[in-house]
Amino acid sequence: MFELIGIQPKALFGQLLLGIINGSFYALLSLGLSIIFGLLNIINFAHGAMYMLGAFVAWILLNSFGLGYWWALLLAPTIVAAAGVLIERTLIFRLQGLDHLYGLLLTFGIALVLQSGFQIIYGSSGLPYAIPTELAGGHDLGFVYVPYYRAWVVVVSLTVCAVTWVLVERTPMGSVLRATIENADIVESFGINVPKLVTLTYAFGVGLAALAGVLVAPIYSVNPNMGGDIIIKVFAIVVIGGMGSIFGSVATGIGMGLIEGLTKIFYPEAASTVIFAVMALVLVVKPDGLFGRSA
Repeated sequence: MFELIGIQPKALFGQLLLGIINGSFYALLSLGLSIIFGLLNIINFAHGAMYMLGAFVAWILLNSFGLGYWWALLLAPTIVAAAGVLIERTLIFRLQGLDHLYGLLLTFGIALVLQSGFQIIYGSSGLPYAIPTELAGGHDLGFVYVPYYRAWVVVVSLTVCAVTWVLVERTPMGSVLRATIENADIVESFGINVPKLVTLTYAFGVGLAALAGVLVAPIYSVNPNMGGDIIIKVFAIVVIGGMGSIFGSVATGIGMGLIEGLTKIFYPEAASTVIFAVMALVLVVKPDGLFGRSA
């Protein structure tokens, strides 16, 4: 059937696999971005820089300290989350109650400083990061070849997204978090330290971005521009799913990855812009996003 329309089945399934992999990265990044926006009400343009920072921390741990991939999975998100605590406590918290534009400009400036700093130190060319030996190779299913590492990335990303959704939607801690989003003053009147909760939430969000950076490092090269290359798409995905909607961000991330993969088969020229075309269409039909709620 595929041959009748000039498409090789292996090419089609290969692009679908690539779409699922990219979609898992989109889901993980948009999840962290959505959590931060939901509680802090800040458009965190530094999210892509945190993603880049996670990949660089993994690379530095390997090349300077001899700590491989498995250590990086644990340490890189923790280190970047600590950096997120510092950024939130020293800079972002000062914008509380101000217009969104201030937060966007501040986080955009943070992203530029981090990106330029790493570019000065490490240059613009990509730095290789090897796939761990335990996950090298792959399996040929006949219709598509599945690399073990890329399958691992999809499983880890979706598992983290699912666990995060359960924590936010089905636990007492998640109830407090959602209540804080609705009315922080009432939550604080019950003796809950809202500023601390905000700081930890920001740290968790950027930690998710760093985890995505570690996962992507063995697939693509580690370079200072990697965050800027993906963050615009992630913002579009969050808008499509609905600002602040966790489920919407994850579902839309995976869906947009698949749509992007299929576009590369049927109309390659539009592959880099299809996400933005979908965003424009969704905003016309449903301005709050597919899973968003009206203010």
